[in-house]
Amino acid sequence: MPMNANAAKFYIDGGWTDPAGADTLDVINPATEAAFLTIAAGSKADVDHAVAAARRAFVPWSITTRDERLALLRRVLAEYDRRYEDIAQAVTAEMGAPLAFARDSQVAAGQIHLAATITALESFSFEQQRGTTRVLQEPIGVAALITPWNWPLNQIVCKVAPALAAGCTVVLKPSEIAPLSALIFAEVMHAAGTPAGVFNLVNGTGPAVGQVLAEHPDVDMVSFTGSTRAGVLVAQAAAPTVKRVAQELGGKSANLILPDADLADAVAKGVLGCFSNSGQSCDAPTRMLVPADRHAEVLEIARATAATLVTGDPHDPATTHGPVISAAQWGKIQHLIQTAIDECAVLVAGGTGRPEGLQTGYYVRPTVFGAVTPAMTIAREEVFGPVLAIMAYDTIDQAVDIANDTVYGLANYIAGRDIAQIRSIARRLRSGTVQINYPDWDTFAPFGGYKQSGNGREYADFGIHDFLEIKGVIGWGQA
Repeated sequence: MPMNANAAKFYIDGGWTDPAGADTLDVINPATEAAFLTIAAGSKADVDHAVAAARRAFVPWSITTRDERLALLRRVLAEYDRRYEDIAQAVTAEMGAPLAFARDSQVAAGQIHLAATITALESFSFEQQRGTTRVLQEPIGVAALITPWNWPLNQIVCKVAPALAAGCTVVLKPSEIAPLSALIFAEVMHAAGTPAGVFNLVNGTGPAVGQVLAEHPDVDMVSFTGSTRAGVLVAQAAAPTVKRVAQELGGKSANLILPDADLADAVAKGVLGCFSNSGQSCDAPTRMLVPADRHAEVLEIARATAATLVTGDPHDPATTHGPVISAAQWGKIQHLIQTAIDECAVLVAGGTGRPEGLQTGYYVRPTVFGAVTPAMTIAREEVFGPVLAIMAYDTIDQAVDIANDTVYGLANYIAGRDIAQIRSIARRLRSGTVQINYPDWDTFAPFGGYKQSGNGREYADFGIHDFLEIKGVIGWGQA
């Protein structure tokens, strides 16, 4: 089982340092419900230490050349590749992700983001001439990066890499629920020769570390990924110092299955997409919208697809789905499943309780509901577990209205054959991303949300832009 010699320390100013206090946090393996690691829990003093280091490092790092930043990111990628298996084992221990999924998806996401940021930086334009005015894009300063547990490497790398590419220095606060992979990432940054103070890591809780970072007067920007509720608290903490806040928050994404779609293929892929990562993805297609006259047929396809899934031990090669992250999350999901039953949604697969034969671990039965109406709780609240709501529509206009009838706006999905119709629908959907016919993942596409799903955009050059200020130098072109 992965351990880490640096778990009791923080990475600040180019080295591993002891915390200011003695507080600690146990890290629970959700597959066993047992603590497997104890980490130091930071305080305001630790945040002050890390921010001061980042502030000192900002001036020299901000004036480095593109080639110098590229050289560092390439070394980070090489070191990340060297530690790949260590990171995968850590993700399985802290998240309960099946080991193959940890390797092929969770850890691969960080690798792909590093490569995409490098490619974006190679051709990124930091300056442009407009008449006699020179428009400069310059690093915003010290960035506080607050990341979640559900895709730890994805979110760490798609913040750290563009921030450094832009010329910012950073203080990372990873999730205290899944911190081991972040500790290894800090070791990667150190081994890659990151200059002292450019990258710093402080573990701890949201109130003790995250809020202190958000309100810190020497932090110029906060990039936060997590729940909408927590995002509001971060924005409120940042408001008095008028710092920039970029947020990627919750979602309740609709999956529009059009009448001309290959139903068997579209429904099966939609079910698997919803349940991927045990349903713990903010952009999961959790509301499947289907033609009313095909509703019964859809339920049978969904039932059969759910029956193919194997929930269990993350180290068993046969396992497709592991546990959810925590006892609190398991309880929330159980409550929402029971609420859907009480509100008369049709239980198609799964239900409350653990899967058969699993007495220990935060395992959830992959659950499908049919005949869900827009007013039901299951259609409105983000579950963050393997629970799918299937909803019927009579017309395309009604389907679009249902899709948009949410406070969220992170992603939507469309499956069908008429590309002209699909493109027309995509323009009407109020979300930061629309995916057509389950395409391959594109790390060069912008990622972020409308409405209460956040603001700002991540991935590749879009991510770099988020960490830059714009300066107009008027009269630059004078002879």
